[in-house]
Amino acid sequence: MNQSPNCDFVAACDSDPRKLEKVARQYPSLRAYSSFTDLLMCDVEAIVIATPISTHYELARRALLAGKHVFVEKPLTHTSALARELVQIAADRKMTLFTGHTFIYSPPVIKVKELIDSGSLGDVLYISLSRVNLGLYQKDVDVVWDLAVHDISILLYWLGEVPIRGASFGRACVQEDKRDVAFLWLEFPSGIVASIEISWLSPQKMRRTCVAGSKRTVVYDDMDPAEKVRVYDRGVKFSQPQTFGEFQLSYRLGDMNAPYIGNAEPLLQEIEHFIHCVETGEVPITSGEFGVQVVEVLELVDRTKIGITQPKYASAMEEQ
Repeated sequence: MNQSPNCDFVAACDSDPRKLEKVARQYPSLRAYSSFTDLLMCDVEAIVIATPISTHYELARRALLAGKHVFVEKPLTHTSALARELVQIAADRKMTLFTGHTFIYSPPVIKVKELIDSGSLGDVLYISLSRVNLGLYQKDVDVVWDLAVHDISILLYWLGEVPIRGASFGRACVQEDKRDVAFLWLEFPSGIVASIEISWLSPQKMRRTCVAGSKRTVVYDDMDPAEKVRVYDRGVKFSQPQTFGEFQLSYRLGDMNAPYIGNAEPLLQEIEHFIHCVETGEVPITSGEFGVQVVEVLELVDRTKIGITQPKYASAMEEQ
């Protein structure tokens, strides 16, 4: 916000006095509020909510009712019913409700969407995504609501459709009833299937996605410093049988190319888009409705979750 020439960053609010003091020292011109009620009474036009997920609904609701445009960090709320309430309040008040799915504003993610929409990949067959690292453990959500939310938002953005079926399988290894490793499976109306691997337990950070098409396959590796997106002209070719009972499979082994990717900062692009929507009334790419869809998918895979295991050390302590 401070870097954007279109935004006047004027106030900050935090219930933790140490955090509030830190941001006030970093930005001396800010008005510092320890009370959210006092913040809502001041003359700011828009508010960014970056707080624990369980607090999103109440804070966003109060801000919208106070006549403020609202940016809420991902996910929008902890239930789709509450998320839809926020969408309705924003519509009734004619205020902008924006969900902070930052990866949607990332140049590599935008480039992959361009490749999908252009048809250069052919028909998308399946998508696999891996997002693993060591920590950071969250207090109020498990790894699905912390990490998979990124990949779900990317899938919805790329495909323009929501899954009709989904499931998740995982394990709670460290904290009781809180999965720190999980695998998600989704099926979309077009027939595309997607798998998502997420973990807080991996010693190596990985952010890798493969979009397999009937013509070409694109690999998006967010950890690659030079070539985040690579397009492979490789695949399997099936030939119709020439005689009864015969068929032929061959492999297409073509070139690999790495398209140019811009160097824009996703967080800044996100803030600029939020401000633009506030000023023009344009519907955001990651609108409140988009945020609702992401939460609905999280609920979908939660309804079919299996394999939640108690941490081993908890069992040992109980025996003692």
